[in-house]
Amino acid sequence: MTITPKPGVSKITPFGGANAAATQEAGKRIFKLAANESPLGPSPKAIEAFRAAQRELHLYPRDNIQTLRESLARSHGIPAERIVCGHGSEELITLLANSYLRPGDEVLFSAHAFFIYRIAAFANSATPVEAPERERTVDVDAMLAKVSARTRLVYLANPGNPTGTCLPAGALRRLHAGLPPDVLLVIDSAYAEYVGRKDYEPGAELVTAANNVVMTRTFSKAYGLAGLRVGWAYCPPHVAETLDRVRTAYNVNIAAQKAAIVALEDRAYLEAVVDFNATWRDWLSQRIRAAGILVDSSAGNFVLTRFSDAQQAAEANDFLAARGFMLQPAALYGLPNCLRLTIGSEEANRLVAQALADFMKEKSR
Repeated sequence: MTITPKPGVSKITPFGGANAAATQEAGKRIFKLAANESPLGPSPKAIEAFRAAQRELHLYPRDNIQTLRESLARSHGIPAERIVCGHGSEELITLLANSYLRPGDEVLFSAHAFFIYRIAAFANSATPVEAPERERTVDVDAMLAKVSARTRLVYLANPGNPTGTCLPAGALRRLHAGLPPDVLLVIDSAYAEYVGRKDYEPGAELVTAANNVVMTRTFSKAYGLAGLRVGWAYCPPHVAETLDRVRTAYNVNIAAQKAAIVALEDRAYLEAVVDFNATWRDWLSQRIRAAGILVDSSAGNFVLTRFSDAQQAAEANDFLAARGFMLQPAALYGLPNCLRLTIGSEEANRLVAQALADFMKEKSR
């Protein structure tokens, strides 16, 4: 006899991290523009809070994340008892699957969705179901057409990753209205802070009004705390109770909690980060289009560059890697002709835009 994992686990491709095509060479600078990390880093006040936490590193967090939950509740105007914190929002997305999926259930998401949704389905012996997108944007009608009697979870990233496209609040309400009451809609709003659209709502209103909606958020993006892995979910009471039962004890470490609380309170720094991102996202999009490369309008801290075919995308990736730029190929998301480009520092943005222009000039010869 052999020891074997649950059915589905063998179908999971291990996560290899961001693209590592650009290798470090002596005297060569590397610009990492693959993982949607903040080029400005966290609030200086959050850094100080992290440093101060060293005096307590021998202790377990003492209040079961209550202080962080209360800070989130004040900041977002929602009840603290309906907030669950996690080791990044990915942990919470995974715990929802672990809690509610049974073998044979279906997990629905859009065609170019974040890969973790598929992993969560396979890991629980459930079936991942993809709904086609329209112009790299979630199609609500296509999603609803894929709902079946076996659908248990619907994951929706808004804005989407790697597309950067975004649904308005009305579309979210229409999607929810079309789901059976025993289907849980999980709205993954990791990039919510970057969205400037007036018709956008990250999902909190639906969670407040409904019994089958969860919104997940993260401190990894706009707050610049990706290395500390802090996420949170706003849930119906019965879902919050379930997640609190299955999450590990002390799942957010003491330094991460303290840094996240201070980062949340430093609104001026967050506004500066968001303004910087909007300025350079627009600038990069215009420059890349001017070079002859297609770019959709993005609501996140990245843009999706689209080449003529998969071969040209691979050639562009190699060309940029040779110059020290790490972008993320999007073949994993069903977009083999695309590269995802994170908004970087001013220097990185200017240099990568020039490198892309140089690549297109070289291809036209």
